[in-house]
Amino acid sequence: MDGHGEMGLIRENFDPGLVGMMKEDGYESRSGSDNFEGASGDDQDASADGPPKKKKYHRHTPHQIQELESFFKECPHPDEKQRMELSRRLGLENKQIKFWFQNRRTQMKTQLERHENLILRQENDKLLAENDFLKQAMTSPICNSCGGPAVPGEVSYEQHQLRIENARLKDELSRVCALTNKFLGRPFSSSASPIPSQGLNSNLELAVGRNGFGGLNNAGTTLPMGFDFGDGAMVPLMKPMANEMPYDRSAFAGVALAAMDELIKMAQMGDPLWFKGLDGGMETLNFEEYSRTFSSCIGMKPSGYTTEATRETGLVFLHSLALVETLMDANRWAEMFPCMISRAAIIDVISSGKGVTRDNTLQVMDAEFQVLSPLVPVRQVRFIRFCKQQSEGVWAVVDVSIDASQDAANIQMFPNCRRLPSGCVIQDMDNKYSKVTWVEHSEYDDSAVHYLLRPLLSSGFGFGAHRWVATLQRQSDCLAVLMSPNIPGEDNTGITPAGRKSMIKLAQRMTNNFCSGVCASSMHKWDKLSVGNVGEDVRVMTRKNINDPGEPRGVVLSASTSVWMLINQKSLFDFLRDEQMRSQWDILSNGGPMQEMVKVAKGRGHGNYVSLLRGSAINANENNMLILQETWSDVSGALVVYAPIDISSMSVVMNGGDSTYVALLPSGFAILPCISPNNHVGQSNSNGPLVKPDIDGSISGGCLLTVGFQILVNSAPTAKLTMESVETVNNLISCTIQKIKAALAVT
Repeated sequence: MDGHGEMGLIRENFDPGLVGMMKEDGYESRSGSDNFEGASGDDQDASADGPPKKKKYHRHTPHQIQELESFFKECPHPDEKQRMELSRRLGLENKQIKFWFQNRRTQMKTQLERHENLILRQENDKLLAENDFLKQAMTSPICNSCGGPAVPGEVSYEQHQLRIENARLKDELSRVCALTNKFLGRPFSSSASPIPSQGLNSNLELAVGRNGFGGLNNAGTTLPMGFDFGDGAMVPLMKPMANEMPYDRSAFAGVALAAMDELIKMAQMGDPLWFKGLDGGMETLNFEEYSRTFSSCIGMKPSGYTTEATRETGLVFLHSLALVETLMDANRWAEMFPCMISRAAIIDVISSGKGVTRDNTLQVMDAEFQVLSPLVPVRQVRFIRFCKQQSEGVWAVVDVSIDASQDAANIQMFPNCRRLPSGCVIQDMDNKYSKVTWVEHSEYDDSAVHYLLRPLLSSGFGFGAHRWVATLQRQSDCLAVLMSPNIPGEDNTGITPAGRKSMIKLAQRMTNNFCSGVCASSMHKWDKLSVGNVGEDVRVMTRKNINDPGEPRGVVLSASTSVWMLINQKSLFDFLRDEQMRSQWDILSNGGPMQEMVKVAKGRGHGNYVSLLRGSAINANENNMLILQETWSDVSGALVVYAPIDISSMSVVMNGGDSTYVALLPSGFAILPCISPNNHVGQSNSNGPLVKPDIDGSISGGCLLTVGFQILVNSAPTAKLTMESVETVNNLISCTIQKIKAALAVT
């Protein structure tokens, strides 16, 4: 092939993983952009009778190629009339049009067959691996005396099964003893001797040995699909949310591959699998088409569960490798999504991947997902997370719940939600951005959800893909601000760049504590109170702080509730963040307007700031009090969180000092847009009139306002909580909501 032929080679818009494999094998596609003029197929071969003639190439222009490709997507088999029209419009001969489409269809068929063959080979490798596990488990029983492989024929199959069960029971007993040691504070042992780790057969150990809790390591068994079960895969594990659960680690490889395949297809497929919103926004799943296309990899849907599934695509100011590292690290993942994840932990690492990257990393995780409202219970989920590099600059990370049928304890530990294949496909762009396609698919029990929020959750606006993408975009902008040498801001105090960064970090901790108080996550030990004078929609909780330097020492009381407001998100957010209007609802303003002393931008977006406010002081003693406030708003909702802080502590922060020991208790508001599924204009909402989406994604008919307060009721941790304190915070919430409604003239 000469230079003209090489320039005619193009890369098709196929699966990125497929394109990567084609590159590795030296295979390139040819769309027919270069043709011999007036010849194709056998006509292009040299004539056997006459002397060889020099072939004349005709290279199509980029415009012609683009037009032909666009038409091919709509009609791969044009008729004579359509070819004549293309010939006239593009200035090509009818034969050239005909031969181009013939070559293009042949190329498409070849690539599809190649892709199908690769999929079949992967399925074959997986079946061979499972077959090897079963064969080795049947032919390599454990010797009870020495712990090594038994002599063939020495034990029967029934004896072998009994010894496996005996090993499992001993393992369970050892873990119970470990827990007893922890809670009793003294050694506790049993008469049963532990099984020596060096004596277990490596293949059996994958099925019946201890998991990451028991401490037994595998002997380096490697599956054909690239999962490494060796000692190098083990890392220090975090404490799980509930009692440890035994599970079959060897089965996770097949589940992870099936979940990854489903995620890739769901991220790439369009209509009819996905319904698009009328404004081109969030996409929702066509469940009938999904059931015809995919089979469940985690068992049947539990009775009475509701399904939600959404998809969203956006650009994020992060490189794919940085984003993958964040998703695979439990702490960094929770920090990236503070208003959505209250707690996350890695329970077990099945495979640590290949090389220095996260490719083929497979791990078991616990997480608590939250919506900022006390009327929505926290979703506790245990799932496996699998990371796979699809091609150069293209990664995919998928989550899928552990099948409850593997162990009945899973049902009691995580009863209200299970995660179907969900996650994201990340592709590097040329402008330092990454294109992220997020798929969120789950089944949950909505019986514990307040009727006010059931439409919000079922439409995907509670835990949907658009919340993940919007939060990722906002947080990546904030990270860029924190990493930049100069942080933009507006102030009259001469605060240093280090001081601005310290302010942002303090505001992040304040927001995390606010979310914990609203959602009652396990990050803090809250005790729920049931008081007769408090409404059923108000959640009142209390806890004692003794050792946390970031909060005042004593008894802390938290109260929160959610109410429907007949005003759109933007108008309500602008009112609550306006320091000049604050006196209409905030008792800390002392009835007068507040002065904004410092404003630090956290990124792009409407009202995305950290501010420092000073109120009108009634007496000289109150001149020492400032208010730290964080605000942000996007399509997923809005937030206004604030906390009083003394001037001496704030001066340390503004000079770049450590904000860890600054004690504060947050209060604030969370606004959730209430929208009907698929953004259908004019669809009725269960808690208001017919609603219509605004340009910013909010609803003209109303939104959901969550109000939360945390106050110190007694500085002595041993003090008892009084009824007057509970009534005070309950009245504070009621009065604040009434003042906001009166100021905005809404009901």
